[in-house]
Amino acid sequence: MKYTILFGGKAGQGANILTHILAESLAEEGYYVFYYRDYQSLIRGGHSFNVLTFSDKPVHSHESKYDVIVALDKTTIEKHKKNLKKGGVIIEGKGENMYFAGKMYKALGLDFKLLDKRLKKLKRYESNLIVAKKGYSEAENNFKIPKVKKVKRSFSSGSIAVSEGSIKSGIDCYFAYPMTPATAVLGELAQRQKKHGHLVLELENEVAVGNAGAGCAITGAKTMVGTSGGGFCLMTEALSMCGMARIPLVFYLAQRAGPASGVATYNLQGDLHLARHSGHGEFSRLVLAPGDPIEAEEITSQIFYLTQKFGVPGILISDKHLAESYYTNERKPKITKVEHLTKFGRYNSYEQNPVTGSGTEEAEIVKGNVEARKKKGEMLQKECEKFEGYKVYGKKNSKNCIVFWDPQKVLF
Repeated sequence: MKYTILFGGKAGQGANILTHILAESLAEEGYYVFYYRDYQSLIRGGHSFNVLTFSDKPVHSHESKYDVIVALDKTTIEKHKKNLKKGGVIIEGKGENMYFAGKMYKALGLDFKLLDKRLKKLKRYESNLIVAKKGYSEAENNFKIPKVKKVKRSFSSGSIAVSEGSIKSGIDCYFAYPMTPATAVLGELAQRQKKHGHLVLELENEVAVGNAGAGCAITGAKTMVGTSGGGFCLMTEALSMCGMARIPLVFYLAQRAGPASGVATYNLQGDLHLARHSGHGEFSRLVLAPGDPIEAEEITSQIFYLTQKFGVPGILISDKHLAESYYTNERKPKITKVEHLTKFGRYNSYEQNPVTGSGTEEAEIVKGNVEARKKKGEMLQKECEKFEGYKVYGKKNSKNCIVFWDPQKVLF
């Protein structure tokens, strides 16, 4: 059993909240739920839509054919009607977005109490309740959806998971400049900083973010900086500094389409080589790429652990699909305990005399430093073997094999 619903309209009409409250209700009822956001780089107007899929089996993406189209405007019907399944339903009309919520819940045969529970968490409860009841009373129960056993599972996005993993790792500071799709982590960590005691700062640009992160990390604070591909390009000087000075800074790199500003609000996974090879000279860095919210939380703790232990920069790779989509998660994440291992001292962007901390050009010292960095890389690689580095899907004795890096963890 699987159903796919598209919610479409102009930016600002409320497709996001409609999708989210329905997704939460379905997850509460025991279904596996996934939804993805598709939007233009606009605050108002244009055309945006969300696609929600729910099933009695795990689901991690959506389909391109729809059982239901919830059209908040005529454009949605014009653009997506061709993808409506045979026997599918279009829910349209004039009214506030919670009117459509009422119609949607009735069409799926969901108890109105589930909707009422969500309405109480929103503003304008009384007025929303009136229009939601109106929509519910005017709609038909179009689908006889099989009931499933109610099982308590978590329901979250990749951005929430990265934030949770950071907090559970004891993050002290997070610096970022807003850039889709990394911005959601900035928002998540900012609203939790009073409760958990970490500091979140939005700085003037990505150069400032990278340098502030490096400076903060050398004091012993567990620090992460966040950006997307274009912003990460501006941080590469700070990344090289971290490689030279043994600074355990975590970079959160949420990919999007490039090069340059690219297609700012759409999904692409083209930054693996950027993460692996950015910065000048040779130095060890850690690159990890989770594939779902549970892995995101686990791997965030792993990257804090490894960067702290070995004094190397780490790059946590995400993308819009993971960062902004919501998933039903079956198991609890395994969090790696992270110690505060960085000590405040004298750091240098030049080759450094290990005794005095001063910059040096002495050949023997430089040679020793290069060899030490190489040995550290070997030690890091051995330590990474303690963690799951890849997954195998399907038949292990198959004649054909497809190798891909996402959504796997990648260790270098």
